[in-house]
Amino acid sequence: MKALYKSGPYAGFELVERPEPTTGVRDVKIKVHTTGLCGTDLHIQAWDAWAAETINAPLIAGHEFYGEVVEIGSDVRDVKLGDKVSGEGHVVCGMCRNCRAGRRHMCINTISVGVQRDGAFAEFVVIPESNVWVHKDPSITPELGAIFDPLGNAVHTALSFGLVGEDVLVTGAGPIGLMAVAVARHAGARKIAITDVSEPRLAMAAAMGADLAVNVATTRLKDAQLQLGMCEGFDIGLEMSGHPTALPEMIDNMNHGGRIAMLGLPSESIDINWGKVVTHMLTLKGIYGREMFETWYAMSAMLSSNPVLRAAVASVVTDVLPATEWEQAFEIARSGRGGKVVLGWSVFS
Repeated sequence: MKALYKSGPYAGFELVERPEPTTGVRDVKIKVHTTGLCGTDLHIQAWDAWAAETINAPLIAGHEFYGEVVEIGSDVRDVKLGDKVSGEGHVVCGMCRNCRAGRRHMCINTISVGVQRDGAFAEFVVIPESNVWVHKDPSITPELGAIFDPLGNAVHTALSFGLVGEDVLVTGAGPIGLMAVAVARHAGARKIAITDVSEPRLAMAAAMGADLAVNVATTRLKDAQLQLGMCEGFDIGLEMSGHPTALPEMIDNMNHGGRIAMLGLPSESIDINWGKVVTHMLTLKGIYGREMFETWYAMSAMLSSNPVLRAAVASVVTDVLPATEWEQAFEIARSGRGGKVVLGWSVFS
C-alpha cells in the first residue's frame, strides 16, 4: 500500500510502498478515504524537540481519518464490513484505575494512533474495534468524517462547562477554535468573542457565529468587552492557542467565578497571576482529546440534529488535496492562512 512514511529520526516524510497492516482478532482494517492534517503531524514532519522526544521512528503518522471497513477480526462483534467509520485515536489499556472506572480518556497507558503506533496516512489502517466509530448519518461526508477527531476536541472543550446564556471567550482561531465557536453558539452562549492574529481566520470565525473577532495584534480584550457591551468579565474561557500571552490575558478578563477550559498546548512555560486565580475564584481545567465515548455521541447527535451546525463545521475544511500532493498540503496547513486541510487517498484506488 502507499503510505506517508517517516523512516527515521529526521525531518520529512516519504510517499512509499509499505506492507498492509495485519488485522488481529479484535481489530478492524479500514480502507482510508480521507485524512485530516493536525498540528501533531506538523510537529512529526518537522521533527522538532517534541517529536524527537515522543516519536519512535520508523512510523506512519496520521490520526484523523474517515474510511470503509474492509476486514474484521474473528472476535469483532458489532462493526461490519462496509461500515463507514472514523476512529478514536487513543488506544487505552482497559485495566488501569481510570479505564476500569469508565474514564478511558484518562488512561495512563494510552498509545496514540499515528504517534506511538502506525496511523492513517496510508491506504489502510488497523485499529481495535473498540476504537471504531461507525457513522449512521448519511449526511457525514468523507471530508466531515475526517475531522471528527478535532471536532471532538472542540466539543469536549466547549461543553466542559454550561454555556447557556454565558459570555464566552475563545483564544485561537485555528480549526478547533473555529469549531468551538459553532458548538458554543449551538449550545446557547450569549456573546462569543474569539482572538487571533490571522485576519482570514478571524473572518471565518465571524461566519461561524462569533459576535466579535479580535485581532490581538491591534486590539486588547478589555476594549473587546466594551464593544460587546459587557458590564463584567467573560464567564467561560476556551483557550485553544497555547500561545504564552493568551492565558494571562484571558485570566485578566474573566468574571469572578469564571471557568476556563484549556486545550492549547504551550510550547514554553507561562507566567500567570495566581493571585487573581485565587481571589477571583477561577476554575482552570485541562483538556486532552475526547471523552470516550461520550463526546462522540454528543457531536454525532448535534451534527445530525442541526444542519446549520453541520454546515458550519464542514466549512472548516478549506483545502482538499490528493495524497500525492501531500507536500503542498503540509505547506498550506503550516501557513495558518486557512482552515482544515484534508488529504484524499482515493487517488490510489
